[in-house]
Amino acid sequence: MIKEIRYFRLPTSPGNEQKMNPLTRDLYLVNTGEIEVEKGSAWDSEGKTENYLLAFCTKGEGVVMLGGEQVPVSSDQFFIVPRGEVFRFYSVLKSPTRFLTAGFDGRNVKHLEREFSVVRNLVPSVNNMVANREMLFDEIFNNLSKGFHDQNLEYVNFCFGHLLATFIYANRTSDDLADESNPGVRRAIHFLDKNLHKKLSLQQIAHEAGYSPTYFTTLFREETNYAPLSYFSHLKTLKACEFLDYTRMKVKEISYNLGYSDPYYFTRDFKKKMGMSPRQYRNRIR
Repeated sequence: MIKEIRYFRLPTSPGNEQKMNPLTRDLYLVNTGEIEVEKGSAWDSEGKTENYLLAFCTKGEGVVMLGGEQVPVSSDQFFIVPRGEVFRFYSVLKSPTRFLTAGFDGRNVKHLEREFSVVRNLVPSVNNMVANREMLFDEIFNNLSKGFHDQNLEYVNFCFGHLLATFIYANRTSDDLADESNPGVRRAIHFLDKNLHKKLSLQQIAHEAGYSPTYFTTLFREETNYAPLSYFSHLKTLKACEFLDYTRMKVKEISYNLGYSDPYYFTRDFKKKMGMSPRQYRNRIR
């Protein structure tokens, strides 16, 4: 027996509009919910799935039959059923199993299927801030309860895109990348972040990482796709945006706080990266 704890299915009209909307047509939500599969019961697709289905197990355990495989499923694991497939999940006898689910589709989903072969084997969730998936599901549920008008659905679909990414790219989230990246490069990035108020040379940054400037630049480019000083400049620009948004500091003060000796050079650098001057950026929402 299947118990629906929460469930939303988009009506036909707004659902069709999502397929046409340039902001949502590449990836959009069809339905989402929270279900409980009673102990000893089965949950299946009742034929071939009309859309892609994400199933995230939050409690209990069982076995899923999918794609000719029979795979154990337990709490904090998930699987994605491609469109046109069939699946069947059996809950164990000792306790019920809960799932958060999402049916989805879109023009670009086909291109993501290469990632489904990984998650279909039930890769465990990653324990980090990006992967706070239940909170993202709650955000989607809460907003769907407010109605199906265009802007609300656009927001819901952007939230879902983030949510889906935490599953299909689970092994590429922040904690994992930090584990995989070069420790010298990590040390250098931390050094840059803590010294945004200074003007640093390549030699200083490379020394902090423990490499020669030439070798360090090669490693840093491989990890970040940026040269070290270019990366540092982008960090300064992000910090400048924060100052402009949340303080009343003058542009000259901001430039000095970010290690620029010449406010005019800071303004040129900011405009090159952001497409507008610092003052224009500050006034953009007034």
